[in-house]
Amino acid sequence: MQTLTARRLLTHTGSIEYPVITLTADGLIAEIESDPNVRNAGETLTAPFLDVHSHGAASHDVMTASPSDFVALNTFLASRGVGQYLATTVTAPIDHTLQALSRIADEIETSHSGPLATPIGIHLEGPFISHAKRGVHPVANILAPSIELFDRFQEAARGHISLITIAPETPGFVGNPSALDLIAHATKAGVKVSIGHSNATTAEALAGIAAGAVSATHTFNAMRPIDHREPGVAAIVLDSQQLFAELICDGVHVAPEIVRLWLKAKGEDLGILITDSMSAAGMPDGDYTLAGLGVRVANGRCLLQCDLDEGRETLAGSILTMDRAVANVQAMTGASLATALRLASTNPSRMLGLDLAILPGSPANFNLFSADGTLQQTILHGQTVAR
Repeated sequence: MQTLTARRLLTHTGSIEYPVITLTADGLIAEIESDPNVRNAGETLTAPFLDVHSHGAASHDVMTASPSDFVALNTFLASRGVGQYLATTVTAPIDHTLQALSRIADEIETSHSGPLATPIGIHLEGPFISHAKRGVHPVANILAPSIELFDRFQEAARGHISLITIAPETPGFVGNPSALDLIAHATKAGVKVSIGHSNATTAEALAGIAAGAVSATHTFNAMRPIDHREPGVAAIVLDSQQLFAELICDGVHVAPEIVRLWLKAKGEDLGILITDSMSAAGMPDGDYTLAGLGVRVANGRCLLQCDLDEGRETLAGSILTMDRAVANVQAMTGASLATALRLASTNPSRMLGLDLAILPGSPANFNLFSADGTLQQTILHGQTVAR
């Protein structure tokens, strides 16, 4: 049997000093013990990352990926420490979205051998968002709230939509549901709701939370900015102790000073690190696509090509990877590795209501960090991931 050792094991509930972890031949944890006679020079074992907001990487987009594309994508994500992720859509024509949801569901339901990251659900980002804060989402495909259409999306996804981004201020047409009705409906159906791409006022944001929203999508980006008299959605996201809050910690989307403010406000229990990665992640600068939209990537910035052609700059996802997000948040805030790992693993699993405890009988999924907090190795289902 294979054995893993380290200076400490960080779990979702605490830490174990000098762990000795025995693995079964089929990649499960057989036993976890502690032996102070086993000495490792500061190495730390943790759960792998859970990215709840990824559109793709390694030149592959989750909305158009074939089965072989997903293998390449999942291989790349695993090499950056990701064990599980939510495949995230972009607002598109209804038929395109339905087809994409079905393809992603196929991948979720496919069993792969080998040390690969696993899509465990779908994050539906749009189409029920604000025109005023749409970001790269095409204006022609943004729709008014619709319980009927949400149910069609979930049927196409075969129940795999785990998270949906909704702008809570969006009204319905006469006789049709509002965003608040849709939030309540999705919540009742077991789907977590994230407030995002939103121009909500304070009252509208609070109403979204009361209707069932539990998180905020890429906090500060595509959100009404904070005002000292009308705080608006971004201030409510920071202030609310009922709401998790995503953040893209790449030094491009959010300035370090604001990263520090976010962490002070949300603490180590409510902040969630995400990548919002697109197909260009892990690739050289050049031209790429995000759900069919042209994107120019240069110097760490992903910019919508059609807006560039008109003299405007609109960020279109990122090339961030989760290992860099964890390193960045430590460098920008002085947070410990333990805190950074809560933001990248524990909190997203808590937000989704998942139990990813490291216990005997569970899959042998680990990240191994050096004494200086650098990701050294990833093990998924007992197999070492090539880096």
